[in-house]
Amino acid sequence: MSSRELQGGPSAPARVEPRTQVRGGVVREVSVPPLASPVRTGSLGDIPFDNAAQAPDDVVLARKKAGQGAGGAWRDVSAAEFAAEVLAVAKGLIAHGLRPGDRLAVMARTTYEWTLVDFAAWAAGLVTVPVYPTSSAHQTHWILRDSGAAACVVESVEQTRLISSVRSGLPDLEHLWQFDTGAIAQIVAAGRRLPNVLVTERRAATGPGDIATLVYTSGTTGRPKGCVLTHGNFFAEVDNATELLHPVFKSVSSEPASTLLFLPLSHVFGRMVAVGCLRARVRLGHAPSIRTEDLIADLATFRPTFLLAIPYVLEKVYNTGRATAEKMGRAASFDRAARIARRYGEAVEAREHGTGSGPGAALKAARRLYDPLVYRRIRAALGGKVRYAICGGSPLGHRLAAFYAGAGIEIFEGYGLTETTAAATLTPPLKPRIGTVGRPLPGTAVRIADDGEVLLRGGQVFAGYWDAATGGPLLPDNGNGGWLATGDLGALDADGYLTITGRKKELIVTSGGKNVAPAPLEDRLRAHPLVGQCMVVGDDRPYVTALITLEADGLAHWRLMKKKQQVPMAELVTDDVLLADIQDAVDDANKLVSRAESIRRFTVLPVDFTEEGGHLTPSLKLRRAAIARDFAKEIEESYIRGGSEAPGP
Repeated sequence: MSSRELQGGPSAPARVEPRTQVRGGVVREVSVPPLASPVRTGSLGDIPFDNAAQAPDDVVLARKKAGQGAGGAWRDVSAAEFAAEVLAVAKGLIAHGLRPGDRLAVMARTTYEWTLVDFAAWAAGLVTVPVYPTSSAHQTHWILRDSGAAACVVESVEQTRLISSVRSGLPDLEHLWQFDTGAIAQIVAAGRRLPNVLVTERRAATGPGDIATLVYTSGTTGRPKGCVLTHGNFFAEVDNATELLHPVFKSVSSEPASTLLFLPLSHVFGRMVAVGCLRARVRLGHAPSIRTEDLIADLATFRPTFLLAIPYVLEKVYNTGRATAEKMGRAASFDRAARIARRYGEAVEAREHGTGSGPGAALKAARRLYDPLVYRRIRAALGGKVRYAICGGSPLGHRLAAFYAGAGIEIFEGYGLTETTAAATLTPPLKPRIGTVGRPLPGTAVRIADDGEVLLRGGQVFAGYWDAATGGPLLPDNGNGGWLATGDLGALDADGYLTITGRKKELIVTSGGKNVAPAPLEDRLRAHPLVGQCMVVGDDRPYVTALITLEADGLAHWRLMKKKQQVPMAELVTDDVLLADIQDAVDDANKLVSRAESIRRFTVLPVDFTEEGGHLTPSLKLRRAAIARDFAKEIEESYIRGGSEAPGP
């Protein structure tokens, strides 16, 4: 029997049904039994070595060949090769004097080296601390100081300079390495003469209850807080997720499962994916650049079978496909194909839930007609072999989810927080409910509080927030009896599916007393190819307005099609033709809500909201207070003189 079987973990797939609790005719709580037994011994640092012992020749990773940029060739890495690299780096970290429990920070894009250092640190008994590569000096200083990081590895000379500029305020930081200048080789060289048993001893001394990582929240308000995630949290998350998504992670076709990770490893979603793929021995690649042309080139050469994505990526692929069709004079044909795909996806969903008979003969024939013309091109933009996409971060929206399902890519939407080691809910296979974020992950329970707030409980829920004074977790005392209060508002249906309706703290209350959740309006608007970001405004105001920024690629295409390439941006944001197109998007979003909740006026800004400008977090969430402060004049003018008015439904 393998060590994985002894410890618990992935087992044969099984079906589990949710258990619901109804109060007052409303579903208030749903729980789903676990699919994987809890891991009782060992840590994430054991995964590479277990893989090497059980299947040394299995391909577990792929990395770019030396000197290869975007779209370059890939070299497969076997389980035995990766375990040897992890061992060598772990010995080097020990040789540099890092002790069990010491914090090692990593500041880099999504690269093979990031994952290598992560697992080597765990094998050496260390705690990793991710830092977004775009973080400012102030943010980086806070995370390194609060975590008490003893070492840090960065990717570039610019990041080295950034940390060096604040290093005098970091008394605990003893080591600073740089990937670009041979950090891995330097670390390995230091530990070359150490016996392997030192790593074995460190691994043996680390268990599921020990801290694996401190992941700092994006910090939309105030300073980021370090979420203490244990090895057991990750095991509970990935083991249940991979069992639930059996067709994704344990490919049932002749094509071995593989994915190209382009989400930031600084975010818990990306880390969970990396751990889950190594745990399930799924071929994993890393794409450091998310520029459209670079990502498409990497997808074309890697050719993954499934993707982990945020809605923005899937929106971008759809909008690019539509723009290409428009340039070729085939916009009407694309739009017909999109309608057919949505109808097909909805018909399949109805059949799987027993509420319909599925696609009819005419709909099937129409889909076959458009598959080589439209759907195959959409799939080709994602590498050509993608059959599944796991989407999180924000709602994808009913229309796009149905479109991708009809185009041959099954979408699994999920919902979670840093505090829940990523997903707390997930769409179950063959049971989609478009527009929801799925059911509780096996082993998880979801409760709706009296005020509509979503509460969570499960093995993946964090140990608490990092307390620098004690060097351990501090559980929040929120009076919810052990349930994690998410700050999100939601509702459960009779089958246990969760719908997120907004953020509790972001709820807008107009001067007329109407409560408005901005998220659904903002999410629908951002799906439009012309819209980059938007923020709905209206707290203590007579009606709701919005600040809207323009998406660069969508705007470039619009300029070309409207022959307005030479119009300056300052003039373009008041152009009647552009405002009419934006108003169409606003009218569409307003269909989601009542007249009192609808966006009555909007202002198009000549600049975008960016992380560098202080208006977005690294995970692309709006910093609402900063936006309201910096664009206070535009907000006031939208009420005094009125930007553009959009009628409600």
